[in-house]
Amino acid sequence: MKKGETPRIRERATGIRLLHLGHKPREVARMLNVANGTISSWHKRWREKGIEGLADAQKSGRPLVATPEYCEQLEKLIEQDPQKLGYGFTIWTVPRIGAHLAKETGISMCDESLRSLLDRKGYVHRRPKHTLKDLQEPEGKEQAEETIEMLKKKPKTEKSSYFLRTKQPSPSTPSCENVG
Repeated sequence: MKKGETPRIRERATGIRLLHLGHKPREVARMLNVANGTISSWHKRWREKGIEGLADAQKSGRPLVATPEYCEQLEKLIEQDPQKLGYGFTIWTVPRIGAHLAKETGISMCDESLRSLLDRKGYVHRRPKHTLKDLQEPEGKEQAEETIEMLKKKPKTEKSSYFLRTKQPSPSTPSCENVG
């Protein structure tokens, strides 16, 4: 109960312990907020396999579509410039990668599956940042920066003629030390 790997195993071990303490299966089911049949199946699995029987069984799920060769081509593709492959764009997106690999390998994957595969491979995908730097003229940019510097406010270097005058405490006014 204390050393179970997951909360589910600990819950099932708690159910088995309550049964061994003499509680009826219906009471245990009510205490753990599960169905009566669930308690019976936990107990049966525990009798057959011990504590290992309380773990979740391996789920089969759909087999992976991406073969090792597909993954290898994916990694090579991401490192290449799309324009060198004859495309009219400069940045790979998930749909573009999927379309290219489907054409090359014959394996078609939905965008979500391809994103998941990229995540498992450690790739980060995000929206590209578009700038206009390639359209800027270096001379015009430098001149604009000089103009901006010239227009910026400069800190005053001369001393201020303003001063703060305070009133001398009169003998009748209590000082801060005497207030209390």
